[in-house]
Amino acid sequence: MGSQAELSGPDLSQSIADNELREGAPLLGHAGGEAVVLVRSGAQVHALGATCSHYGGPLAEGIVHGGAIHCPWHHACFDLATGRAHGPALAAIACWDVVLEGGRIRVGAKREAPAPADPGGPRQVVIVGGGAAGVACAKALRAEGHRGAIAIVHAEGSDPVDRPNLSKDFLAGAAPEDWAYLQTTAALAELDVTLVSGPATAIDTRGRTVRTADRELGWDALLLATGAEPIRLPIEGAELPHVHTLRTLADSRAIGGAALAGTPVVIIGASFIGLEAAASLRARGADVTVVGPESVPLARVLGDEVGGFVRRVHEAKGVAFRLGRKPVRITAGEVSLDDGTALRAAVVVMGVGVKPRTELATAAGLAIDRGVVVDAELRAAPGVWAAGDIARYPWDGAAVRIEHWQVAIRHGQAVARSMLGRGGRRDVPFFWSQHHDVTLNYVGHAERFDPPEVHGDLDARDAHVVYRDGGRVRAVVTLGRDRLGLEIEAAMERGDLAALEALARD
Repeated sequence: MGSQAELSGPDLSQSIADNELREGAPLLGHAGGEAVVLVRSGAQVHALGATCSHYGGPLAEGIVHGGAIHCPWHHACFDLATGRAHGPALAAIACWDVVLEGGRIRVGAKREAPAPADPGGPRQVVIVGGGAAGVACAKALRAEGHRGAIAIVHAEGSDPVDRPNLSKDFLAGAAPEDWAYLQTTAALAELDVTLVSGPATAIDTRGRTVRTADRELGWDALLLATGAEPIRLPIEGAELPHVHTLRTLADSRAIGGAALAGTPVVIIGASFIGLEAAASLRARGADVTVVGPESVPLARVLGDEVGGFVRRVHEAKGVAFRLGRKPVRITAGEVSLDDGTALRAAVVVMGVGVKPRTELATAAGLAIDRGVVVDAELRAAPGVWAAGDIARYPWDGAAVRIEHWQVAIRHGQAVARSMLGRGGRRDVPFFWSQHHDVTLNYVGHAERFDPPEVHGDLDARDAHVVYRDGGRVRAVVTLGRDRLGLEIEAAMERGDLAALEALARD
């Protein structure tokens, strides 16, 4: 959960010397009882709220580039002039007036954010899917000044949720349920965004309609953000009531409510979702065993050294592993493995991957290639966009489909700009994964890689790991090196290969 920045540094309402503020170096202070960060960018000095609106990260510890200040925790960023948010943050931060006089800088009154001018654009926007991409698109449209009708067709049975919490803090019992929501129905209504009970049953791209069970919605612009659905292994007992997948708030509630202290839990799948669930349920005191066919968890994505480190982190917290094994049968109290052994299991969680929900797009005649094929602006057809887990889009010379929550948020924001004719921006893929008291930050994208290069000491929680393909840096994992992760992301955004190489070797 986030924490508010403590008041420290100078009282900026009393002014500081101009030469105390260096170009691009955030300076933390306070004004009027609120934490404020000062940033010099060229001839301008900006004063903004010092706390990230996503999880409360300290913006003064971030970096400044591209006209924005970037949070070191999860790489949210905020426009220096307006405070407007960019993924994973959805809410803007406050801005203050700045007075420059007599060689001194003083923070004045907090500014009321002016309503942006209506940019025009589509009169009716329909978004199919109330996850990260869908909600981010709706909020970004309103932030850009769009005044047309917006409807989100949502079918998860709850208000839209902040999905990472479902396997992390909420599942661990460390966060209240109201903290699990990405945006409530009431908050969307305040933005004049309508949440329509789904699911969508059909899309007509010629007639420009979306049908649900009880209504038909017309659209001028359509975003498909249907996400992915978890895979359930086709083995005996997979449909028993104590066997869960983890995708919705209802899933997380059911698992957390059943996995009490001392309860034997089997996690099937040593994936990110499986391991995060293992950490969260172990925090509740459950007796957790992870089963997976691989010999090292996460090796396919992170390599053997990082995967081995992650395993050690879990084992130190009491999580057991049965790797190199597959489940063959589930009963009311056990999971049987392919070596003839059986594990006690009052709760079973399947974390064996997801598949994109492309059925609507296929039926609508959109191009499909292991996802919905889109262009650089995420456009799938005239007036139709696809974003998030279902989108196969061009990135770094290849067509990729990336199942990261952060990517989905930024996709939704990019689609909003595209709908308004304002183009997109180059967004580097990013995700974070939490394992007990360890957080791994991953910048870039490497579907295949040469042997990873470990710089530093993983077990000391101070390292970064470089993933190359054909010698070129494609991705970097940081552990305890948040600022480096931001600098690497900035170099990737700029396409500055020399700077990227220097940072990777640092």
